[in-house]
Amino acid sequence: MYEELKDLLVSELLIDAADIKPESELVADLGISSVDLADLVCQCEDKFGIEIDDTDMSRFVTVKDIVDYLEEKKAGKK
Repeated sequence: MYEELKDLLVSELLIDAADIKPESELVADLGISSVDLADLVCQCEDKFGIEIDDTDMSRFVTVKDIVDYLEEKKAGKK
């Protein structure tokens, strides 16, 4: 899941792959804006076949936060 998310960050938001680590903060380290995050959420929904609630987006501080959330959703825990 991490590698797939990393690929999305590189291809959709043009972030340098070398800058992306699980602990990377989306805003502080990667420079992702709220618009970029909304776009990334849409891409994740399409790619992984899940729905991400708008209120859940506030939980996404690091790359790992998104990966953990996606894994939970795919496992049917959320």
